[in-house]
Amino acid sequence: VAILFLARLYTLLTVTRAAKRGGRRRPADSTCSLAVFLGSGGHTSEALCLLSALDFSRYFPRTYFISEGDSLSMRKALELEALKAADAQGSPRSTPYTFVVIPRARHVHQSLLTTPATAAVSLAAAVWHLTIAPSVHGTPISEVLLLNGPGTCFVLCIAAYLNRICALSSPTLIYVESFARVRRLSLSGKLLRRLVDRFIVQWPDLARDDKGAEYRGWLV
Repeated sequence: VAILFLARLYTLLTVTRAAKRGGRRRPADSTCSLAVFLGSGGHTSEALCLLSALDFSRYFPRTYFISEGDSLSMRKALELEALKAADAQGSPRSTPYTFVVIPRARHVHQSLLTTPATAAVSLAAAVWHLTIAPSVHGTPISEVLLLNGPGTCFVLCIAAYLNRICALSSPTLIYVESFARVRRLSLSGKLLRRLVDRFIVQWPDLARDDKGAEYRGWLV
């Protein structure tokens, strides 16, 4: 079983790396369901800045993953939704969005000794929302999951990979490294750069140091 698991994981990682080098483009008039992780603080600001450039009439339904206790990120997302709704007055249809709250994988200043326990709880919640709940309720998961932020986004990525290992539906994983990371990747970036389908950085030095990274200029 372990050998089959490792072989399946190796195959998935190989396909992921190939997808980075070139994938199919969506038609300009197509729609796409989107999920985004709001990592609190500056990470939330960057993620919402990315979303603000999107046409919400194309990217729906939207799912916001936020960490437990992060009321500020929820409020900021609601403000963006209200702003987009005001800009789209007269539109023939409104676009739905939901919030999903999951436990933090690691709290600020939390001891490394206790982190595995909280990370396991966070992973269980991520598996429920990305794997079990969609199967039980028959609701499709988002086509794209946008990641930018701290450790909790790692457990979301792992949950998505469990879907892939089990041949279940899984979102396309896009990680955008923080604008603050100029010369070195964040810990989340180092952990996820080989797992996600698209790994995007905002400074050229990071792309030169990592051939798998895509430099697209300043995005936020």
